[in-house]
Amino acid sequence: MPARAARVATAAYPPRMTFSIVARSADGTMHGVAVASKFLAVGAVAPAAEAGVGAVASQAHANLAFRPQALAFLATGTPAAETIAGLVASDGGRDHRQLGVVGTDTAATFTGAECLDWAGGEAGDDFAVQGNLLTGPEVVAGMAAAWRDNPELPFAERLLAALTAGDEAGGDRRGKQSASVYVVGRGLGLGGASDVAVDLRVDDHPEPVAELARLLRVHRLLFDRADPDTLLDLTGELAGEVAALLAAKGFTGEGALDTWAGIENFEERLVPGKIDPLLLEQLRG
Repeated sequence: MPARAARVATAAYPPRMTFSIVARSADGTMHGVAVASKFLAVGAVAPAAEAGVGAVASQAHANLAFRPQALAFLATGTPAAETIAGLVASDGGRDHRQLGVVGTDTAATFTGAECLDWAGGEAGDDFAVQGNLLTGPEVVAGMAAAWRDNPELPFAERLLAALTAGDEAGGDRRGKQSASVYVVGRGLGLGGASDVAVDLRVDDHPEPVAELARLLRVHRLLFDRADPDTLLDLTGELAGEVAALLAAKGFTGEGALDTWAGIENFEERLVPGKIDPLLLEQLRG
C-alpha cells in the first residue's frame, strides 16, 4: 500500500525547498532521480544513484553523507525503509531531513517532523516522491499519479513526467530555480563505457523543469542509437539527396556523412549503408 506522510512545522535550519522522485525501471535495469528546487544547482546536492543498487534523494536540510551511506546500505540488500531508519537513527538533525530511497525491490520516503509546510511524501513498490515547502499535497499526489499513469514512457522521460506534474501542480511555493535528472544502469552510458545513462542539470533558470525537458530531447537526439526498424537505405535518389545536402554544408567525397556526423556529435546514430531518419531531418533542416 502507498505510504504517506505530512509534516507542518517551523525550523531553525534554513529552508531548502525541493520536490523529487526516486524510482526503478519496470525491468529493474535502471535507477534514477528527478528533482527540482528553488535552490542553485540542486542536481549537485540532492540525488545519487548506483547501477544495480538503487537511488536516493536527500533534501530539506540535506545531509549529504546520506547519499553514499544509503547506497552502501542498499548494496547489502537492506530494504529501503530499513535503510532510512538506519540513516536517521543517529542523526541529530533528522527532524529537518527529507529522504527518498529506492532499491532493487523496495522504495520508501521519510519526512522529518520539522520540515516546512507543506511537506510530505508517497511511496510505491518502485518509486518514492517527496517534497517540502510545497504549495500543497497536490504536488506529491500529482507526481505519484504521473509516474503510475505513464508506464509506456522511456525511463528518464517517465521520471521527467512525474517532475513536470509536480511543477504544474504548484511545486515550490517560493518559486523555481534548478532541476536535474540522473539515470544509471550497467553499461548504459555513452559507448557502453560507463553506467551513467543520463546526467542532465539546469542550475539556474526561470523555468528549470521545462528547460530540463528540452535538454533531454537534445540528449536523445545526440546520444541514443538509431532505431534499426526506421533506418533508410542510403541508395538511389536518397543517396544523391544526402550527398547534395552534405556538399551544401561543405562535406564532400567518401566519408562525408561520417565526418559531418562526427562534428555534430551524431556518431551514435551512424549505421553503414543506412541513414537514420532523424539525421536526415537534421540535414534537411
